[in-house]
Formats: sequence, C-alpha cells, structure tokens
Amino acid sequence: MTPEPVPHWPGRMIGSVHVRSTPEGPADQAVFVHGLAGSATNWTDLMDELKDTVTGHAVDLPGAGFSPAPPDGDYSVAAHSKAVIELLEHTGPAHLFGNSMGGAIAVRVAAARPELVRTLTLVSPALPDLLPRYGPVRVAAAAIPRLGEWVADRLRLVPVEQRITASMAMVWADMGACHPIRLRDAIEEQRRRDDLPYAGEAVVGSARGIVTEYFRWGADNLWRQAAKVEAPTLIVHGRHDRLVRPAMARKAYRTFRQVRLVLLPTAGHVAMMEMPRVVAAEARRLIGETRLGNAPLPG
Repeated sequence: MTPEPVPHWPGRMIGSVHVRSTPEGPADQAVFVHGLAGSATNWTDLMDELKDTVTGHAVDLPGAGFSPAPPDGDYSVAAHSKAVIELLEHTGPAHLFGNSMGGAIAVRVAAARPELVRTLTLVSPALPDLLPRYGPVRVAAAAIPRLGEWVADRLRLVPVEQRITASMAMVWADMGACHPIRLRDAIEEQRRRDDLPYAGEAVVGSARGIVTEYFRWGADNLWRQAAKVEAPTLIVHGRHDRLVRPAMARKAYRTFRQVRLVLLPTAGHVAMMEMPRVVAAEARRLIGETRLGNAPLPG
C-alpha cells in the first residue's frame, strides 16, 4: 500500500512573500521556486527527501500560494527574481532550485547575484525555445491582452476538479501515479484561490512575464544570462515533458559553464513531484560535491 505523503511544511511571511520551510537542521540552506500557476507546495516531497541535507525554504511567488499580490501589479520574471533575491538575502547563500518558470527565475537570480547561489538545480526550466510545445503556445495565447483575462474568467466556470485534473494530466507523465491526497490538496488550494480577487491577474501576469522572456534579445536574454551563471548546475528533464522539450538539454550543455544533465525516462514536467527520491539523489550528489565551495563538477 502506498504510504501517505508528508503534510505540507508550515509557512510564514518573510518580507513580502509567504515561505514554507522544513525544520531548522543542516547548516546548508536551499530555496525552491515554483512554476506558473504553482506554489511552494510543489516542492513538499522533494524538501522531505532533502531535509537531512539542507534546511529548505519554498517560496510562494508574489500573487501565488499564500503570498499577496504585489502592490505595483508587476508579475514579470524580473520582479519575481527580485522577490527570490530578497529571500536569499534573508537565508544567506543557498542551493537554488527552480521548476519551469521558476527555473527561468532561478537563472536570472544566479546570474545577477552569484554570491547568493551555491548550486543551481533546474527541473524542466522554461528557457527560450524556438520550437515550443503545445503547452507554451497556450501560455502565449493566455498572455494576449484582454484574451488572457477572458480565458481566466471563463475557466472559473469550469468545475475545480475538472480544471485540476486537466492541469495535472498536462504536467505529469502518468497522472495515475499522483497520490490521492496530493490531488485533494491541489483541488482544495484551487478552491481557496478562486475566492481571491487577484488570482486570475497573477497567473495571466506571470504568463505574460515568461512570454516576454522568450522574445527578449540582447544581453538580458535568458540564454545569455545562463552563460553567466557561475554556480555548478544540475538540469533535470523528463522524457515525457509536454511543456518543455527535453532536447533543450543540448543547448543547456553548451551554454552553462558547469553543468550536469539528467534525463528521466518516465517523468514529465514536474519530476520533483513525480519522483522526488530520484531528483533528491541527484541534487544531494551535487550539493555534496560543493560542500567546501563552488568546486568544479568532476568529469
């Protein structure tokens, strides 16, 4: 019989954002950044696997989870990156994790503030791709002025269970592997968010933020930012990812200075939720190699 998953970690406000943390333990700190329409609870199971290795802090980005909407209504990747940097300034230098849009945010943070990032672990990072899959095309459509708001309003008319099931079927390789408690958690969280006046605005604004990054040129382009990252980097892709092409790992290998690639043959877009034990083993290996500082990855 499948054991029940651990409860979600308790949260508190740190500055302008809500953060869920594991009990204070190891001296090494880790910060976890979720993707579009996600929250800190996306990292609960991975944080449990790593709690004997790092003290973990998963952030609800502005407008997501239990974090309030930003006063200026700015949901850009730059604004989200600023929120993560402020958390890192609170925790001190940490091992930084990011999934999907959170991966793009983590890249910006690692490039801008290398002294705050000991290692970088990216799970299906949303880095610019000239051949986006169906999912990113939907995100781009939602980012169109007025259309995005209309779609968000219409979606609220769809039963919560149907919305969550469709969303999880998109990001999991096998939704049947999702524990019923985690499915229930997601449904309850969506019901709570439906009552927030800024919930739709936060998702649409963040979608516009990541689409803007896909079309950004010059020195601020995310791939150019990736080339500046000094921290040893682990990139995890799921072979059955319907949102980010695993083939982008080849470009990542050519771009990041110190990088290890892991392709999981049975995972989708959220490997840290689908197989947290496997992702934790790879992250623990990287963290162990850098305990004495940002040493080069062995060949």
